Amino acid sequence: MNASAPRPHADADELLRAELTELLPPPPVPDLTAERNQDLRHAVLRTALGTGDGATVRPVRARRPRQGLRLSWIVAPMAACAVVAGVAVLAPQDGPTGSPGRVTAGQSASPEAVRILSGAALAAASAPAPAVRPGQYVYVRSLVAHAGRDASGSPATLPPAHRREVWLSVDGNRPGLLREPGAADTELGAEAPVYELDGPGATPRKTTMATSPPSVTNPTHAYVAALPTDPEVLLRLIQDQTRAGEGDADQRAFTAIGTLLAETWAPPKVTAALYGAAARIPGVTVLPSAKDAAGREGVAVARTAHGEQTQWIFDRTTSAFLGERTVLTGSTSAGRAGTVLGVSAVLAKGAAAAPGELPKD
Repeated sequence: MNASAPRPHADADELLRAELTELLPPPPVPDLTAERNQDLRHAVLRTALGTGDGATVRPVRARRPRQGLRLSWIVAPMAACAVVAGVAVLAPQDGPTGSPGRVTAGQSASPEAVRILSGAALAAASAPAPAVRPGQYVYVRSLVAHAGRDASGSPATLPPAHRREVWLSVDGNRPGLLREPGAADTELGAEAPVYELDGPGATPRKTTMATSPPSVTNPTHAYVAALPTDPEVLLRLIQDQTRAGEGDADQRAFTAIGTLLAETWAPPKVTAALYGAAARIPGVTVLPSAKDAAGREGVAVARTAHGEQTQWIFDRTTSAFLGERTVLTGSTSAGRAGTVLGVSAVLAKGAAAAPGELPKD
């Protein structure tokens, strides 16, 4: 009896990819509960990320963006979608080597947090690479609000969120710009003038303060684009460069990653590695619901230190990073437990020709 030879793994993947592509867009699934839908999504994500040695993520053709929108202008990447057993899952368009969304066993974050961050890594891997050329500026538009206290020491109050725009040069060699309503434009990264004295009675000599080299805490686009794409290596680098801070070292690393996600426009492989690094930080948990400064509701991963909880909010459907919140976890003079101390929402990222100019797309 003749037995058919098994088809090569690559051919099977190609066939599956073609079948999945033809099923786009995914149909509604009214019969699944939210919990069951999430379980199935996670199961498919784990399969897509690979469970065997040497497994890699195969590309899936992305859906065409809506007319009038350019992907280089949208902060929330439009991930490709595949349909498996009626469940919509995110699949990479250009998956980086080593399956960026995979998080190995034995990580310190909660299993739920690992699943959320794995989905975010997978979505990041399918985002288009930043279209920023040398000489241009990375533009980031967001909504932000920070709580303040008056001189009497009353509890902190959170004002309405306001628009915030920043322009940062690609290599950091030219001043950037910060623009917020009701305030004068602020030049970012300019060399501050200082005066030196060569001795008692000498005439002050004007000079400039040396600027710090690019780093995790002082990032430029060029620096971020060259960060390691291995999550473990990247986490070690972040921990090393945030070592000088005070307090919880793991919280410093978590905060630094959040800043990179919100304030830079990293390449897909780097963004995926940032999520993988965060999944390796002890104490990272999940909140079932949180809202960003724009009122967008999503699921959040969070970490608590020094009586404050930092939350990263993700879109439930696309796993895109939406924004952050900082919340008191215990009652203090600043307010009761649950008081929001700060909130943000990332609205757009793009490439601009000069500070103060909007991206053309």
